[in-house]
Amino acid sequence: MLISPEMEHALNQQIGREFGASLQYTNVATYFDSENLRLLAKLFHKQSEEERQHALKLVDYVVQAGGHVRIPAVEAPQNEFDSAEAAVTLAVDWELRVTDQINSLMDLAATKNDHLSQAFLSWFVTEQLEEVSSMTRLLDLVRRAGGNVLIAEAYLVHGD
Repeated sequence: MLISPEMEHALNQQIGREFGASLQYTNVATYFDSENLRLLAKLFHKQSEEERQHALKLVDYVVQAGGHVRIPAVEAPQNEFDSAEAAVTLAVDWELRVTDQINSLMDLAATKNDHLSQAFLSWFVTEQLEEVSSMTRLLDLVRRAGGNVLIAEAYLVHGD
C-alpha cells in the first residue's frame, strides 16, 4: 500500500465530506429553484456535480494507492434557508471548512513523508482557492443586491 493507514482513513473521511458537499449544494440549488432563480440554481447544481467529482477523484486515488475505500455516513444537509444570502453564506462557510480539511490532509501527508499524497492533494489546494474565491464573490454580489436577488441573476448572465 502506497499510503499509510492514517492517510487512508483521512482520505475516506474526506470522500464522505465531498459527497456531503454535493448533497448540500443540491439543497442550495433546489432552494434557488423554488425561488425561481434559475441561474443561481444552475450554478449550485454545477457545484454539486463538482463536489461529487472531487469525491470520485479521491476514491480513485485511494484505490490506485492500494488502499480500501470506506465511505462514511454522510451528515444530512441543511435544506431550508431564510434568504439567498443565508444560502450563499453557507456555501462560503462550507468551502472555508473544506480548505481547512484539505490543509489538514496535506499536513498529514507531510508528517508521513507521503510525497505521492502531497502531489495528489496539491490539486485540491489550488482548487480550494478557486472555490472560496468564487463563492466569496457571489456572496458579495448577493449582499450588494440587497433584497433584489434578480441583480445577482443578471450578473450571472452578463458578468464574470
